[in-house]
Amino acid sequence: MKLIRFIRVTSLMLLGLLVFGQTNGQSIGIPVQPMEEGPWIFDTAEQHKIRVSVVARGLSHPWAIAFLPDSGMLVTERPGRVRVIRDDILDPHSISGVPEVRTDGNGGLMDIAVHPNFSENGLVYLTYTKPVENGWGAPALARGRLVDGALTDVRDLVVTEAYEGNSGLNGRVAFGSDGKVYMSTGGRVGDAAQDPMSLRGKVLRLEDDGSVPADNPFLNRPKSHRPEIYTLGHRNTLGLMLHPETGEIWQHENGPNGGDEINILLPGRNYGWPIVSFGRNYSGDRVTEHPTREGLESPLLVWLPAIAASGLAVYTGDHFPAWKGNVFIGSLRMGGIPGTGHLQRIVFNEKTEEMRRELLLPELRRRIREVREGPDGFLYLLTDEEDDGALLRIEPAL
Repeated sequence: MKLIRFIRVTSLMLLGLLVFGQTNGQSIGIPVQPMEEGPWIFDTAEQHKIRVSVVARGLSHPWAIAFLPDSGMLVTERPGRVRVIRDDILDPHSISGVPEVRTDGNGGLMDIAVHPNFSENGLVYLTYTKPVENGWGAPALARGRLVDGALTDVRDLVVTEAYEGNSGLNGRVAFGSDGKVYMSTGGRVGDAAQDPMSLRGKVLRLEDDGSVPADNPFLNRPKSHRPEIYTLGHRNTLGLMLHPETGEIWQHENGPNGGDEINILLPGRNYGWPIVSFGRNYSGDRVTEHPTREGLESPLLVWLPAIAASGLAVYTGDHFPAWKGNVFIGSLRMGGIPGTGHLQRIVFNEKTEEMRRELLLPELRRRIREVREGPDGFLYLLTDEEDDGALLRIEPAL
């Protein structure tokens, strides 16, 4: 499958397509036309003939999916809404009670997770950018109870340090096999990712009520480390999950100009940012002379060039037997070129060593923000667009 199929300039003029970004005063990027109604049939390397269909559209910067026990799903929109989709129908009314968000830069409402005992307690967890004084924003984790289309008893469990400017990218929230809450925070701000008294650039581990677990790695070092910290040295985490087969917590983060990476998180470990990186700065120079260092964890996998990774899932269903155990990751764009978003499939062997990668759906040219396996064994994707973001479903083509 070709990575990119170029659209002729004449088509661009006729269809009124969009080109994003500029360099040296010239527009850069691959033309992207409005998404058609679908469905589409594609061939792939190992699971031949898949069908991609539009489940719902008209979403504004959709960011994350959480599946409900009643076969419905919750979808967050970055401007600050939680939407409900049931039976492939998008409810026109959003969930009320969502905290106010700051949307400057990359801020806003981001990830969503439901409690493992949601059927009994109705608890929903949200990561978002909290507006604070002076117009600044603080990445936060909130919890509320979903009752009859409204979040009630909403309260913040964690609020990290506030920053001016691009204060978003607090990233993801996931439950571990231990029942603990894992929350990622953005660490692009200075050396915050290496500061053990800062909550930025970290993955935090919490009880479901926001308190600190008794076995957290830095709990007994209160004067030198924040006890909420599970791992440190992260840049911008846009993928965080419980691996359904191994029980490990997997994370991926965006490098700057290259150096996106996947990590398997271990308690108390330092994953290097900004001391080491495989990436380059946006100016083109290397972040560090050497990408590894003793005492710092090396990534399981890196991307050069960057794919602006977002969303993370392992396929465990029966509909795609050739994809069993494969890792799926969304891409917002590849190599810094707008209009090159796609889905990636990564195959690991029994030793968790990378075997091969496949680029899927480059023909759609969508920014893939989220990928999840649904309870029905199909894959669900969110496309990140301002006015017509969509929920897509991948299933076998009959």
